[in-house]
Amino acid sequence: MSQLPDGALMQRASAGLAVAVADLLGSSYAARVLLLVGAGDNGGDALWAGAMLARRGMAVEAVLLSSKVRTDGLEALRAAGGRTVAVDDAHRPDVVVDGIVGIGGRPGLREDASAALAAFPGVPVVAVDVPSGVDVDTGRLDGAHVRADLTVTFGTHKIAHLVDPAAQACGVVHLVGIGLDLPESPVEALQPVDVAALLPVPGPFEHKYTRGVVGVRAGSQTYPGAAVLCTSGAVSGLCGMVRYLGSAADAVRAKHPEIVVSDGRVQAWVVGSGGDADAEQALADALEDGVPTVVDADALNHVAKGTPGVVLTPHAGELARMLGVEREEVEADQLGFARRAAVEYDAVVLLKGRRTLVARPDGRVRVTTSGVSWLAVAGAGDVLAGVIGSLLAAGLDPWDAASVGSWLHGAAATLASGGGPLTASAVADAVSEVVRNLLG
Repeated sequence: MSQLPDGALMQRASAGLAVAVADLLGSSYAARVLLLVGAGDNGGDALWAGAMLARRGMAVEAVLLSSKVRTDGLEALRAAGGRTVAVDDAHRPDVVVDGIVGIGGRPGLREDASAALAAFPGVPVVAVDVPSGVDVDTGRLDGAHVRADLTVTFGTHKIAHLVDPAAQACGVVHLVGIGLDLPESPVEALQPVDVAALLPVPGPFEHKYTRGVVGVRAGSQTYPGAAVLCTSGAVSGLCGMVRYLGSAADAVRAKHPEIVVSDGRVQAWVVGSGGDADAEQALADALEDGVPTVVDADALNHVAKGTPGVVLTPHAGELARMLGVEREEVEADQLGFARRAAVEYDAVVLLKGRRTLVARPDGRVRVTTSGVSWLAVAGAGDVLAGVIGSLLAAGLDPWDAASVGSWLHGAAATLASGGGPLTASAVADAVSEVVRNLLG
């Protein structure tokens, strides 16, 4: 990196930005582009990209929102035929490029920046690196911010691209490689190749017991279907055998004759899905075995802080109750509260959501980016708990089991949905095909 000439990274970034804007517009010639330019490198990227777009025949105008914009980029824009204008004098553009503030900016926007954005309602917005005004390092939204249709980022994804609610403000995120040497990040998102490498694949001499046995204590007289769905996730083939103990044995046996309905040794437990009044005793019985345990739904009300080897799988409302805060607080700072819960409970905590977070006590977090909005359906969490339990039984540690299970669950939903509605049962049925595709 030290051998790169001055400005090389900005040239790479602005070239990638220009290509992304041109692709969004579909036709370069005579399109109108408006740059909103602040101080710093993001404004510089916007100016240099504007110069490249102007040379391709676009009409490029720039509104300068700071007296300290990059002079080299401004000179390049003017030399290419672009011009600077006041907001009131700008033509209505085909696209607005947000180069107001970058990753070093504080959350929120100044009034002049907000006014400039508001002057062009309905025009697509391309954010440079991150939407201006979001909290880059936490994923929080504090005050006015850009809501982009496309975010073009450089080198690597930032936390705000991955973690809600800020991720919702990014629109589609396009990554441009610019040759950065990057340190390990405390927040990461597994990619298909990572999931494939972590999957427990049986060797030629494995049998059902060496591949792992997962036990499921789920369902109740009130919610027998939860037991069926949880065991459906567990019996997806990721471990060697599934045992079931609970009041929904007949329903489980009817759906899955391969499931063993009896007590016996297990390498992991799944407890709580649809457990209702049975959940407290089911959790106590499972924890007596001293094996890794997925604690879901009703069992979350009874888990003690500092219970070893557990994976906790709350949604925002359940996590709020566990921490004694309001649900709205959790939804506004999902990363912060997931990490807090992992520390307080000394456990892996999977916070379900549009972007599910899997946090461990040392602060490291994995974000699940697979999945579709159709996955917001009753019973989906029961299936997820079963999938994670099967991976625990197969030998993955709690963090890997939770994050791989969450990714598979999301990918199975995408496959089963095909762009439309789906059911929790369909998600469970699609897990094995997702695994085959990964390993094929």
